[in-house]
Amino acid sequence: MVWNLYEQPKANHADHSVKYNFIDFIEKPIEIYAFIDPLCPECWTLDPIFKKLSIEYGRFFTIRPVISGRLVKLRKKSVKNRNPIPIWEKTDKFSGISCDRDLKSDNFPWSTSMAIKAAELQGNRAGRLFLRKVQEAFFINNEDISDEKTLIRCAENAKLDVEEFSNDLQSSSAKKAFQCDLKILKDMNVDTLPTLVFFNHVIEDHGIKITGFHHYDTYVHILREILQVDMPPAKKPPLEDFLAHYGMVGNKELSVIYDWTLAEAEREMKKLQLKRKVKKINVKHDSIWKYIS
Repeated sequence: MVWNLYEQPKANHADHSVKYNFIDFIEKPIEIYAFIDPLCPECWTLDPIFKKLSIEYGRFFTIRPVISGRLVKLRKKSVKNRNPIPIWEKTDKFSGISCDRDLKSDNFPWSTSMAIKAAELQGNRAGRLFLRKVQEAFFINNEDISDEKTLIRCAENAKLDVEEFSNDLQSSSAKKAFQCDLKILKDMNVDTLPTLVFFNHVIEDHGIKITGFHHYDTYVHILREILQVDMPPAKKPPLEDFLAHYGMVGNKELSVIYDWTLAEAEREMKKLQLKRKVKKINVKHDSIWKYIS
């Protein structure tokens, strides 16, 4: 396996001539292995980046989440003798979502990992949407995401087949899928969260591995470097279409995706609030908006 180091890209001006699309069924040349876990605040901070990449360049890649929950325990030990508050505040201020959550034990809730794998049995999109709902439950609502009732509610919010999901929670298929994730984690020597690995299906032995959190343009630069083709970004969807698709978003998230200031994001959301299409939820550093239309 060949791993390339990335270089910080230079800013470039976007061409918005391509129509936006949330889902594209064509075969895509790039697969991104995203090593994350639901309790990792830095991974939660990446979510707006994933959304923007999917909207503008989703026709070129698929995202394959790899659940790496045991790294949270390692991370906790690494910060045991120093104050973790700067880490929480850094992610809070960037994502616009409070990440200040206490892990109540050193044990990652394996039931959550199994639930994510069970959701993925209904398709990659279903799995990613369920993962998002689990993260919302943890970071926004401060819920216990190891509790089966919480996981069932997340499945309902993600519009999964709940009966099928419940049956798959302890299935051999979900267990094998989770064991596969742990094997991939080991084989790729991942010891930092988040970590992304970009694979080109055309050149199977060539990959680019990037750890930590980086500016949006860095990820676009990597896609361009791999594809070596013109990549005009797709147009962004109308705001209400975006909200209807994702259900719950924050001002900071909107500012990242739509290239707005926080004041602009707040102003646009208040317009929808007056139309009674969204409900405001206040959290640390920002506001979350829930689509209710």
